[in-house]
Amino acid sequence: MLLIVEHSNLYRYAQPVELTTHRLMLRPAESHSLRITAEALTISAPHQLTWEHDVFYNSLARVHFTDKTDELQIVSRYEVEQSNLNPFDFVCEIYTNELPFAYQGDEATDLLPYLPLQYPDDDSAVQAWLQPYLDSQGRAKTLEFLLDLNTAIAADFSYGRRETPGIQSPAETLRLGTGSCRDFALLLMEAARSMKLAARYVSGYLCGEAEEGAPEIASNATHAWTEIYLPGAGWKGFDPTSGILAAGYHVRVAATRNPTQATPIRGNYIGDASLFRGMEVTVNARTAPAAKSS
Repeated sequence: MLLIVEHSNLYRYAQPVELTTHRLMLRPAESHSLRITAEALTISAPHQLTWEHDVFYNSLARVHFTDKTDELQIVSRYEVEQSNLNPFDFVCEIYTNELPFAYQGDEATDLLPYLPLQYPDDDSAVQAWLQPYLDSQGRAKTLEFLLDLNTAIAADFSYGRRETPGIQSPAETLRLGTGSCRDFALLLMEAARSMKLAARYVSGYLCGEAEEGAPEIASNATHAWTEIYLPGAGWKGFDPTSGILAAGYHVRVAATRNPTQATPIRGNYIGDASLFRGMEVTVNARTAPAAKSS
């Protein structure tokens, strides 16, 4: 499957301002199932560009601006070939079949950063929400439990796209019964960690439109979901906004320990806040039309 992602951010200022170094996390994460076939990154203001991998091995660009500007436009365009079309193509280790379980060997040490709760004060609310999915001893079949949670968030909560920064706490999302994709991703991440599962926050894109069968909710936009580590399977993506596993239509850009580390563009300018005239964000994430046979 060929996917196309175009992402534009336009910032306007009342007068030329000095921009600080900007950090961009826009480049898709290549893997054995996803390959970048074409890419372009355009930045309107004079700059120097450096690339690196962050502590999570996400691809990260740093933009060092060399002159003042009253307008900044950052446009990224990627064509990617996605071969992860069957999200259930895995077999977990037998000891993980039932929750709770403890990770073993080196994995137990390596996964430690992905186990602590981001919102420990919300754990009682999260635990209360989980009770119907557990038996009287607080146990459950691992994959069945995770799939049930994933589909329950999509079915029981109202989705609302929110362009403003910030994220709702798990307790707030449970109380309101509504949220954006990043709120749902955080809720599922905290629920998994509450059950002693290693989980991380993922940002990227959910592609749609050109081909039938693409998820409609939150498609053609920046998107967020959760990855949970299952021994024998590795990091598996769960998209609680759509109620499906992350696969063919998902393009992962960053996977981090907490949501704030996955911000696509981070930067600022030097000057009074009143100089900022606004921003425009446009995302076009879609499947490429199938080639017609002659």
